[in-house]
Amino acid sequence: MHHGDENKTKPARLTRRGFVAGSSMMLLGAAHDSSQSPGQSALSSAGPADPKLIQDLAAANRILANQGVVDGYGHVSVRHNANPNRYLLSRSLAPELVTAEDIMEFDLESNPVDARGRATYVERFIHGQIYQSRPDVQAIVHSHSPSLIPFGACSVTLRPLYHMAAFIGEGVPIFEIRKVAGMSDMLVRDADRGRALARTLGNTSAALMRGHGAVVVGPSLPVVVGRSVYLEINATLQAQAMALSKNPEYLSPEEAVKATPPDNYQRAWELWKRKALTPGK
Repeated sequence: MHHGDENKTKPARLTRRGFVAGSSMMLLGAAHDSSQSPGQSALSSAGPADPKLIQDLAAANRILANQGVVDGYGHVSVRHNANPNRYLLSRSLAPELVTAEDIMEFDLESNPVDARGRATYVERFIHGQIYQSRPDVQAIVHSHSPSLIPFGACSVTLRPLYHMAAFIGEGVPIFEIRKVAGMSDMLVRDADRGRALARTLGNTSAALMRGHGAVVVGPSLPVVVGRSVYLEINATLQAQAMALSKNPEYLSPEEAVKATPPDNYQRAWELWKRKALTPGK
């Protein structure tokens, strides 16, 4: 894959202060994106994002790495708190290395407001196009969760096996990139592919990407991280159950509706975030 991790240094262990350091460097004024054509006007910033939101986004990157949802590749974004037509995403970097200083602002066409020479994720169009099509979505994760890959490549439907992944009951569609890009490198590297993925996602909370990974959406960072973690776990458990029985007992549609975690993964989020913020963990 080519998501563009140019930083090969050893990841630094950050303190709580380290996560929020640099949040004041968020974009304050209009700037010219180096990827824009000479005749294209500069983009205006939505202004400084909430420092807590930046801290949470940096933490979300590390949580997903700690939980085995992402490795050197994958990314997580959040909609800007001051303007729904902007979103926040790290520069191109392995998630475990992301700090507040790496967070950039993008418009919904996935143009960086102030690139300053920084590399951006090739697949940032996943985020921009989903935010355009889903006003309810506030955070997005794209991952290559290993246990999900087989379900995107075979006829076995991913189904909710336990309550922590009950949202799967609404369905997990599969994105087939060949329908929009033909024979490709499998990457969502432009707006057309991003729109096609958003159409496949529809109103669901997650979609599989054949031969690639998954995209998960949610109303907040804690929810989208929780869904991403438990989607991966459910896939592992379902494969195990199918090896034990030809007819595993899945959650019924009614159970899937009722079993949504009442705290929206908040308890797990606080645990995962504390570990991500604790030096040496």
